[in-house]
Amino acid sequence: MSRSDEELLRFVAASFPSIWALELLLALRSERRSWSSSELVSALRASELVVSRAVDGLVAAGLASFDNEGASYLPVTAEMDACVDRVEQMYRSHPNRVRRVIISATRSSAAAFADAFKLRRGRDD
Repeated sequence: MSRSDEELLRFVAASFPSIWALELLLALRSERRSWSSSELVSALRASELVVSRAVDGLVAAGLASFDNEGASYLPVTAEMDACVDRVEQMYRSHPNRVRRVIISATRSSAAAFADAFKLRRGRDD
């Protein structure tokens, strides 16, 4: 794997809290318009909660916007747009690699959160 691919996978791990979020971003990007929550639920065949969390994560990552009309693809920089283009290409050609990176990052975050509670146990703070 090239250094460029490694950097791209770090971007994936940092930007997509779930595979749903990546799928949602690609849907937003495919038709650059405002998507209502119900349209996204239908397009992704996901729950409202899944869609809401995915949109929130993408907005926080600077990849989408959300307003009264709905969600839309709106990366904060041209470089991020180019990066998303590369992510889409990699996801189309190596979907399992991209999925593993997202799942691994999610598990690492969950493990770190759980470990924080383990460290506190036994202390009298």
